[in-house]
Formats: sequence, C-alpha cells, structure tokens
Amino acid sequence: MHITLYIKCPACLSDNIKKNGFKSYGKQNYKCKDCKRQFIGDHALTYQGCHSQKDSKIRYLMVRGSGIKDIACVERISKGKVLATLKKCHYPITPKQRQYDCLEIDELWTFVGKKTNKQWLIYAYHRDTGEIVAYVWGKRDLNTVKKLKAKLKALGVSCARIASDTWDSFVTGFKGFTQVIGKFFTVGIEGNNCTIRHRVRRAFRRSCNFSKKLENHFKAFDLAFFYINHGYV
Repeated sequence: MHITLYIKCPACLSDNIKKNGFKSYGKQNYKCKDCKRQFIGDHALTYQGCHSQKDSKIRYLMVRGSGIKDIACVERISKGKVLATLKKCHYPITPKQRQYDCLEIDELWTFVGKKTNKQWLIYAYHRDTGEIVAYVWGKRDLNTVKKLKAKLKALGVSCARIASDTWDSFVTGFKGFTQVIGKFFTVGIEGNNCTIRHRVRRAFRRSCNFSKKLENHFKAFDLAFFYINHGYV
C-alpha cells in the first residue's frame, strides 16, 4: 500500500518543503525552503490544536454561533487555544462603497462580565447589500451616535438619507441629513440584529454565554461583522 502525503508550510503555505532530520522525540522534521520555517506534518501531530488548519476552523465556528467551550469540546482542544485564536484575530471592516442611497441606523444591547456593565453597539447598515458599513461602541447616548456620524465622515461615506427609529439621539445626532423616521424604515437592520445574535454566541438572548474581557468581546464582534460582509474569515 502506497501513501502519499501532501505537506505545506503552515507559515507561508509553500509546498517547497524538504525533510530536515528528526525531533528529539523521534518525529520527522520538515523545513520550508522559502521561509525557513521548521515544523512537523499535521499527520504526525499529537495535539489537535497545533494542526495548521485548526485556526481557520475555530474562526468559522465562532461566526456560526458556537461558544468557546463548545469549540474546545468538539475540536478536542483547550479553551486557551480557542481564546488565543480569537485574540490573534484582526478583521476590520471597510465600506464597499462611498455613496449609499439609504443607511439604516440602530443600537444593539450587549454586556461584558455582568449585565450592569452594558456595552451598546450602534451601527449603520445598508439593506440592499446586507453590509454593515460602520459601527461604534459606547453608552446609549447622543455622544455615541455622534461618534458613528464622525466615523462615517472619516471613512468618506455619504448617503442620500438616514433611516432610524424615533429615539431622540438618532434624530438629533443626524440633524442635517435627510431622515426617514419610524420602524417601517428600519426593517432591514432589525432583521440584521437577529442575524448578529445568531452569529455571535455571546450575543444570544436568555443564555449564560457572555464575555469576561472587553477585548475578547470586541474581537468576537469584529470577526462576525467581517463574516457578514464578506462571507469568509
């Protein structure tokens, strides 16, 4: 029986690989001729967390509503590995357009550590493309709405009109824009709020899943928003 192994460098994904002796514990060592990285093939790994494709699978499970403990259990890896993968994530979103016909604005309630530590997400959404254009975190007040307005301006985004509910801060914060106000005009973003709560486990309602650290909280949402906009992570 003949078995062929296809090995790629876990760092640069090059297939320009050569054998480079053995590790002290007897396993075959490989070396990438391009980036000089030394590694053990995935087929010889004892701990599943070291698998070269494991990080991408962890990220995908995170944006499909799986929690930290769930991923660790299913993938037979440690919770530390899952959290370390989350901390390494850097997925900023950038607008796909400069001019939009209508942007819907809404807020979403989340918390970190305990329910009294509220973290409000306020964001702009384009219904026709399903794109999250920009978002900010803060308190549920006028200052946070102004932060979103300033961020849209900094990104060079303009729109023909703004759609929001009747909250005073939205009406005041986007004064000067053409506004359409009422729940009838925010059907798209209200539906997207439901999508976010299904994609991010720590945003589930009536569950015991929540972030303990603010950094992890923001990273998880960054990852989910990138996935919603582009369909991959």
